[in-house]
Amino acid sequence: MQAREVDLAGHPGLLLKPRRAEALYVLAHGAGAGMRHAFMVEIAEALAERGIATLRWEFPYMAAGKARPDPAPKAEAAVREVWNASATHAKGLPRFAGGKSFGGRMTSRSHAAEPLAGLCGIVFLGFPLHPPEKPGVERAEHLANAAGPLLFLQGTRDDLADLALLRPEIAKLGDRATLHVVEGADHGFDVLVRSGRTHDEVLDELAETIAGWISSAACGRVTPRDTRRS
Repeated sequence: MQAREVDLAGHPGLLLKPRRAEALYVLAHGAGAGMRHAFMVEIAEALAERGIATLRWEFPYMAAGKARPDPAPKAEAAVREVWNASATHAKGLPRFAGGKSFGGRMTSRSHAAEPLAGLCGIVFLGFPLHPPEKPGVERAEHLANAAGPLLFLQGTRDDLADLALLRPEIAKLGDRATLHVVEGADHGFDVLVRSGRTHDEVLDELAETIAGWISSAACGRVTPRDTRRS
């Protein structure tokens, strides 16, 4: 199965849609790598194997070959434009949004500012709570206004999200927020050899968690859980 290039209101996109797909996940990339990055390809393919279509896309700065991310207002506007354009490719499928790090945060910021029409929930692949070695929670303040179910997938070695700070912020969101902690993973969901885990195992865990959560969300109904392994 290969992804198909699509135009999303002037933003480049890649649609990977398996037969009998049950949902569409509009997936934005992180700050440092675009929609063709290995992780983005792998998670899209892993989700396709589980019946979840993905629509990867690029922010204007990445599409232009620039290194510096777009200012928040421009990034949030791009989120909204892509989201509206994604309806054409969903063809009636329930739609979810989010993305890797920066992409997920800009998605939730855009939704918090003005609800994305028809959004069933947001999936964060590593929510960037704070810069490295600069702990804080300011980046989570908008989440209270980002309505609907939220799924956070976070590694225990993520230096952009101290779990001691993130857990209380997620708890404030109540029943609509779910935290899944990936043991031994860093912000990019890489694991050390000595952890005894492989990259493929982590990828499977991410995809299984997302697909299961999407299935249970029923476009607005989801049961919260903290699934950290002991």
